[in-house]
Amino acid sequence: MAKKCFLSFHYKADNWRVSQVRNMGVIEEQPLLAANDWESIKKKGDKAIEEWIDKHMAGKKCLVVLVGEKTAGRPWVKYEIKKAWKDGMGVVGVRIHGLKDADEKQSKIGGDPFAGLTVDGKAVAGVVHDTPYSTSTNVYDYIKKNLDDWVDAAIKARK
Repeated sequence: MAKKCFLSFHYKADNWRVSQVRNMGVIEEQPLLAANDWESIKKKGDKAIEEWIDKHMAGKKCLVVLVGEKTAGRPWVKYEIKKAWKDGMGVVGVRIHGLKDADEKQSKIGGDPFAGLTVDGKAVAGVVHDTPYSTSTNVYDYIKKNLDDWVDAAIKARK
């Protein structure tokens, strides 16, 4: 059964990779905005972005940060992590740089999106999972095989 998770990621760089993870069937589908829809929300300002995130994060059990090359530095990813932590959700990171994008390219490994983040003066204790593989198909298979367990562990850690 698919897990109720909210996916956090850097849209422009990783949306193709994120679609691969989403299509594994481990995570319950959440709306993924088309580029034009995201731009429309962005034009309305930070409050509109927060409202979209808050609305779609409601009822989820875990935040899954799909970590690409530039994910850790994205301000909305940080917002999502802090909100999930404050709301008592499980938080887990999964490195996706080894999955190929639409141009059949892999990216460089990204930083830990949980590093240095605090909520109410306490560190966010998210775990980032990597894969021992470099071939995209092996990376995909490894994530698909383990994602369910990673999400369960993240949820259990917050209970």
